[in-house]
Amino acid sequence: MERLHLKYQQKPWNETVKLVHFCMDKPLQRPVSDASDDLLLSCMEKIQRTLNAKSLVSVMNRLESLSKQKGLNAHVSPSGTACYITSDMFYIEVLLEKDGKVTDVKLAHFGEAPVVCEDLVQHLRMKNYDVFGKILEDLSNLYKIPGNSEMRAKGYLALQALEKDLYAMYLLDRTQDVNRVTEVLHGKVGHLVPRTGGTPMNIEFYISPYQVLEAELNPGSQVCGTKTIVTVEGTDTLHRLPLSPLLVDSQAGEDGNPLFLPLSDELSMDLLAFFVLKFHQPIPMSSCSIEEIQRLTGIRITGLKLAPLYELIVQSTLKEKGSEDLSTHKSCFFVSLPDCPKHCYFISKGSENSDLVGALVSKIPFSHPKCVPGIIEILRHQVAYNSLISSCVSEKHINEDDSELLYFEVLPYKNTSFSVLFLHPVKENLACEKSNVTFI
Repeated sequence: MERLHLKYQQKPWNETVKLVHFCMDKPLQRPVSDASDDLLLSCMEKIQRTLNAKSLVSVMNRLESLSKQKGLNAHVSPSGTACYITSDMFYIEVLLEKDGKVTDVKLAHFGEAPVVCEDLVQHLRMKNYDVFGKILEDLSNLYKIPGNSEMRAKGYLALQALEKDLYAMYLLDRTQDVNRVTEVLHGKVGHLVPRTGGTPMNIEFYISPYQVLEAELNPGSQVCGTKTIVTVEGTDTLHRLPLSPLLVDSQAGEDGNPLFLPLSDELSMDLLAFFVLKFHQPIPMSSCSIEEIQRLTGIRITGLKLAPLYELIVQSTLKEKGSEDLSTHKSCFFVSLPDCPKHCYFISKGSENSDLVGALVSKIPFSHPKCVPGIIEILRHQVAYNSLISSCVSEKHINEDDSELLYFEVLPYKNTSFSVLFLHPVKENLACEKSNVTFI
């Protein structure tokens, strides 16, 4: 640092700043290595995270740096109070005051007029640059479809058509006095929140009994259930996607399901893309549930690694609870319940039978809006089953006090059936209870 200071002390500070920016933006002329091994980039990232951008110049520098990290272009207006983050398919205009305070953020997609995005305004005002960067990634991913800009624009048009159909189904299924929990558990498309600015459309489709009880005991609380986001992704296979809404207004078939227009050449197009329901955390799903979804959508879910279903549920539960030990060789868990002796659960992984295996599913591809209600029902059933099994899992493998312990063994049976073995409270023998999870 001293040598740098001596070298540039005779030069204006503005020239030094430009040189530093030029060196940061210039790509490295060597083979790209793992980012975790690149000490310099790691240090620069830590510095960027630590600095609290307050002035106009520092905020602009932060926006420019963040944009380039996400593969986007950034330009500052001649007045120095506006930053334009651009790509071939969209741009974001960030307006600032002289003191660096963000006054407005506008987003314009390909062929559309710019609209004000309050969510982006709030994130930037609160210095949530990580969240803002994630939104930039999500916006870029909307257009990662093979082909030229026209094809990418068609993919975005298809997503808009899907969103309109899903929102129409949401309104069609909704009654005036329905509450949010009822929508989550029983609505055809759950509790749906439309896409706003850079935040994608999301569907909340399940809420656990514990969360329902919490919502009832605390009327003002906003309990968050299991969600999925709706987006579009590129693929190497052609799929026929609608380019216009297909739902027939206020009409339903004999089975009570919505009616859709046929996929004509005027209303649809073959694209190297499909729609996706994407989860924030992978969901353990049985092979039966996965096959049922694939029959419904006609699209195979790729990249799955099969494993015993109960092992996946236990690992996911321990990870959610923040446990450092995710190994499942210890299948004994101690659970404390109020006003009740402590329970000890032995969870069996089951055999390698195909009915008892599953996989972690991160996203579900589909090509038609009519698939979504069916997918939601399968997901609800699976997540309800997972919640029941995970209620037997705790971080505690060792019990200090073995007195007054009740022992249970949970055994997978098939599909969403399981049995529980326990000591009979009166007779000196084992009792067995078989259950099947049904979602009502």
